[in-house]
Amino acid sequence: MESIYRNPLVTVDIIIEIKDSIVLIKRKNPPRRWALPGGFVDYGESLEESAIREALEETGLEVALEEQFFTYSNPDRDPRHHSITTVFIATASGIPKAADDAIQADIFTMDNLPQLMAFDHASILKDYFQYKNGSFKKEIFLINRLRK
Repeated sequence: MESIYRNPLVTVDIIIEIKDSIVLIKRKNPPRRWALPGGFVDYGESLEESAIREALEETGLEVALEEQFFTYSNPDRDPRHHSITTVFIATASGIPKAADDAIQADIFTMDNLPQLMAFDHASILKDYFQYKNGSFKKEIFLINRLRK
């Protein structure tokens, strides 16, 4: 009897900082909502290489990865399938230009984020903004997740 393995898909998302703002894209494919730039890791590609590639493909921006923020693995985070994303914080300069899987790219602050966001990206950005203002502690966050 043949076994069928179902493994989660590996993705990356990038929080691109430009001055005191971040870059979001509006997705060309369903769900057609605002999202962090990102996508699937290609075979033979590191997470870091994937993040740099996806940022360039979707925003036209060359980014410098500053840190690996967090990995999100809730099986329900993407309604299409079980995916695990590693989120990077990166910096860039310039004006984002939508391309590839994005139909629009724009700059936002914590105070003017779009209402409708894809996947769990609103939650990721909530964590990010708490992290930036010093109220998000990765260790406490992880412990609380494990207790659920």
